[in-house]
Amino acid sequence: MKKQQGFTLIELVVVIVILGILAVTAAPKFMNLQNDARNASLQGLKGAIQGAAGIVYGKAAINGVESSNTATEVDGIKTIFGYPTASSTGIALAVKGLESGSTEWAPVNGSTGGEDAGDSISYTLKNQADKASDTKCSVTYTAATSAAAATVVVHDCE
Repeated sequence: MKKQQGFTLIELVVVIVILGILAVTAAPKFMNLQNDARNASLQGLKGAIQGAAGIVYGKAAINGVESSNTATEVDGIKTIFGYPTASSTGIALAVKGLESGSTEWAPVNGSTGGEDAGDSISYTLKNQADKASDTKCSVTYTAATSAAAATVVVHDCE
């Protein structure tokens, strides 16, 4: 009958060292997943805002108010130059989830935007509202001006 032997202490130490090296090289790839998820959510919000603004502009064009330089209502949404204004009565009503009391999105630092051409408002994830800024971890919607359509810019989380 053959006597069974286990691993030697040196073999166990070598295996633990190799696993440690693998963990150190692989860990950074998994640690940044939260920022990647936040950035993907911001990109999704950008697409939703752009789509809603385009639909509102189409309705404004049908109503003949796409060139109005004063706040005009289209289906209850305030528009300027045919695009939603950068306010709670404009873009926030056009995009589901941006309205007051939303459980997903919030204006950055409680900003309210405005109803004039060129005004802007920034949104971020609700749990990031106090940490975000207009230039970090947010989506900024800028109302149309006579020379340019409304714009949406994403500021990635770091």
